Amino acid sequence: MANPSPAKSVGDPGITPLSPTHIQNDTSDQVPSGMAFMVVVAIDFGTTSSGYAYAFTKEPECIHTMRRWEGGDPGVSNQKTPTTILLTPDRKFHSFGYAARDFYHDLDPSESKHWLYLEKFKMKLHTTANLSINTDLQAANGKRVKALDIFAYALAFFKEQALKELSDQTGCEFDNNDVRWVITVPAIWKMPAKQFMREAAYKSGLVSRDNPEQLIIALEPEAASIYCRKLRLHQMVDLSNQTTQNGVSPTDNVGSTMTQASPGHAAKEHVRRNRQSRTFLVENVIGELWSELEEGDRYVVVDCGGGTVDLTVHQIRLPEGHLKELYKASGGPYGSLGIDYEFEKLLCKIFGQDFIDQFKIKRPAAWVDLMIAFESRKRAAAPGRTNPLNINLPFSFIDYYKKFRGHSVEHALRKSNVDFVKWSSQGMLRMSPDAMNSLFKPTIDHIIQHLNELFEKPEVSDIKFLFLVGGFAESPLLQQAVQNMLHGRSRIIIPHDVGLTILKGAVLFGLDPSIIKVRRSPLTYGVGVLNRFVEGKHPSEKLLVKDGTRWCTDVFDTFISADQSVALGELVKRSYTPAKPSQQVIVIHVYCAEKEGVAFISESGVKKCGTLRLDVSGTESAAPRREIQTLMQFGDTEIRAMAVDVSTGRTVKASIDFLSH
Repeated sequence: MANPSPAKSVGDPGITPLSPTHIQNDTSDQVPSGMAFMVVVAIDFGTTSSGYAYAFTKEPECIHTMRRWEGGDPGVSNQKTPTTILLTPDRKFHSFGYAARDFYHDLDPSESKHWLYLEKFKMKLHTTANLSINTDLQAANGKRVKALDIFAYALAFFKEQALKELSDQTGCEFDNNDVRWVITVPAIWKMPAKQFMREAAYKSGLVSRDNPEQLIIALEPEAASIYCRKLRLHQMVDLSNQTTQNGVSPTDNVGSTMTQASPGHAAKEHVRRNRQSRTFLVENVIGELWSELEEGDRYVVVDCGGGTVDLTVHQIRLPEGHLKELYKASGGPYGSLGIDYEFEKLLCKIFGQDFIDQFKIKRPAAWVDLMIAFESRKRAAAPGRTNPLNINLPFSFIDYYKKFRGHSVEHALRKSNVDFVKWSSQGMLRMSPDAMNSLFKPTIDHIIQHLNELFEKPEVSDIKFLFLVGGFAESPLLQQAVQNMLHGRSRIIIPHDVGLTILKGAVLFGLDPSIIKVRRSPLTYGVGVLNRFVEGKHPSEKLLVKDGTRWCTDVFDTFISADQSVALGELVKRSYTPAKPSQQVIVIHVYCAEKEGVAFISESGVKKCGTLRLDVSGTESAAPRREIQTLMQFGDTEIRAMAVDVSTGRTVKASIDFLSH
């Protein structure tokens, strides 16, 4: 099919592929080497909590986690800060984290309703179907703000904090150009959400558009996987050796109701000493656990966060211990937020949906208070618990309910048929352990169901280890459920400081992005093209006759199939030719589908997900027809495009855009 077609297909302006080829490229010229930076700073922008960590490229084995934050909650270790943001009534950035929460809380209710307070907003990127630059978010007072602004404010805040800390550490003003930034996102996020994060980073001034390599998007479970390879035996808990009823708390919170499996006194000493400092030594060797893994061994990383749960399956490639993804990332919105929603549903059942909706808008700060009180009790839930959990109801809840309904909270509890929640005379909701456990059940069931489905896949047999990471991994109820599901099929490993695993791994990834050599494409990607019409093969309704030539329209030209393995730096190469010699820009629609084997762009399940834009202005030549060779790279955490005008050898500006404008 050498001669380009003059015809127009439904989707695209007269392009036909000249040379469909798939080439394995030498990676050295593709992946920019990361050693020009003095320091790598990773930002874990979480649904419920966020933080940063860094390492200097000269001492890659020392990972520093950020300074302790002011504020903090009783019973919650605060290495990270809540992902909460406060804007002034005129929509300027005011504060982030504990500072935002505390300031908002101390405002007079008449004032606080004018301030814009946002929390747990990261989930919007996962749940919005047609995410765009203009997607908005709702603040606690019901007002709407642009999501891009909020994400940019948050990243700008982290940039300022990190640079300040680096300047204090080095004793001189630290230049942002010396920093390679890494932002973590869930592996199950689609391309638009990843691109949205990058756009927010550009807007925040974290990096500039002219220097996109300065920012790497890292996938959360991959980061965890990289860190888990470095684990020493004293830095983790092996659940498979435990029979404790209460589960294990890898953070070893003092005074918590959980028991820590004793890995020997010396190791405990070591962990305690380390907890005082914020520097983690990652030894250059491979951890003891890892040394048990052989070529080809497989393990699963289950990253349980506040918003999403992400599952990745990796295989080890020796000698250098590179990682290969065996099955496309899976998971869903089954993070610990689900438990908060269940609690809210319970409150609606007792006090009425109308009251709760009204209370959230009219007394937003008191609602935040109530959820903080719930959070610390949520962390005390454990399988063997027998004593009830008490949750403080803010005075304004009790007061507002009486005004709203004309009777007391106590009366509402007596009248509701929720029998496992009682009213205690000290003004608290008293929940039985069973009541608390039932709030966990839907979320944990989702995770277990997903794990079951994953373990049934042929690619996921013989799993040696299952690493449980992310903040929600601390939950003894979740730990026990995973143990029961696996029946000893794999060893369950939980790193210490499990909430910081991703952060530390993201720093390691920033120091060496080429560590993950093979990934799986989550979707099938391709473009719509015209092909010569073949009788009997092509459906007649796709026939287009142009200047006596018979063309088949809407043909799906596959770049890469769902779950296909792609090596780092591997390129998909296509040549396109402009429909008219005078054409300045070629815009090609990129389509995607969750299934493999797509024949036409008009099939169900195929949707337009992006545009590939080739700017061919200024490259006009005397050649009878121009050929623009396009290279797309799929093996990285983001999809990139490059293009060259073959006749002149000049680079053509190519960009691939997944955000629907």
